[in-house]
Amino acid sequence: MDLGSLIQLMRSAIITIITVASPVLIVAMGVGLIVSIFQATTSIQDQTLTFVPKILAILGVLAVMFGWMVTRLT
Repeated sequence: MDLGSLIQLMRSAIITIITVASPVLIVAMGVGLIVSIFQATTSIQDQTLTFVPKILAILGVLAVMFGWMVTRLT
């Protein structure tokens, strides 16, 4: 395997990883932002309040996008 094909293989792997992980990360970031704005508005400083909505949102995205993710990875 020469250097050019190795670089192309690594580039393709990185693009695939970013493509597959981005829906989950974007939803987690959006939910975290919404929850933090809610916490700042209501002056609630409970640390566990941020985890439950994020986990539920991530599980929802994984349930909806799992087929696409597996197809993209194979």
